[in-house]
Amino acid sequence: MFKRKVKISKITKDKKVEIEDIILYETPIDLYVNSKPLVNIICLANDLKELTVGFLFSIGIIDSIKDIKDIDVNELENSVYVKLKKEINFDIEALDVNPISRVVDTTCGISSPWREVIKKSLDKANIKEELKAKDNITIEATTILSAIKKMQTSTPLYRETGGCHGAAIFNNEGNLQTVKEDIGRHNAIDKIIGDLLLKEISFENVFLTSTGRLTGDSVLKAIRAKIPIVASLSAAIESGIRLAFAYGITLIGFARGSRMNIYTHPERIIV
Repeated sequence: MFKRKVKISKITKDKKVEIEDIILYETPIDLYVNSKPLVNIICLANDLKELTVGFLFSIGIIDSIKDIKDIDVNELENSVYVKLKKEINFDIEALDVNPISRVVDTTCGISSPWREVIKKSLDKANIKEELKAKDNITIEATTILSAIKKMQTSTPLYRETGGCHGAAIFNNEGNLQTVKEDIGRHNAIDKIIGDLLLKEISFENVFLTSTGRLTGDSVLKAIRAKIPIVASLSAAIESGIRLAFAYGITLIGFARGSRMNIYTHPERIIV
């Protein structure tokens, strides 16, 4: 359960009326890996398996769904238990994440220690070179704008409450592969990445769309998935632009109607 009705007073045109409104609420979810607590994610309590897989992939603990032996979602305890394959060499203590940083909230996203974990996994995987190899990928601007509209029409919780973010992945022809919602924009991205991993759909020849600001946190997740094009309804932030430029990501903000702002590597977008 992640939404409920509340009575509110609404003022329109100098009139105050009592009505029922729908609100969303956050839930803290404890994630355990190999029976040890890893992180507490404050999120919209749906698609928890997708969120878990996407988060573990984003921070570099897994590289594919094949690295996971079992996932058990306990909705009564608000907990998710993950068991990795024996051959996965993972030591939670080596992450050096303090207790406070083990909470991922819905406002600022991942904390600095988690960013460092992700960056280390990117360096090990030599992802810069793989993204550079995708320089020849081009997509028409109309395909991006059409995808943004499809994402908007496929996020019912946002339309109903205005209280959450949406994220989606499309193939380069503009066909929707997955779309998810969450109170945190970074959680929504983890959910779509996790969904593709669970379905064993390749990240080749896809682009990512979001309703949220393009911060460094969001861009890091796209980089980890080697997705070369990221577009949003909202603005890009300096941390996101810097990372997108460094790793060869085409970053697009304010993709609305018939316009968009391309902040980095505009050569991939054809008018």
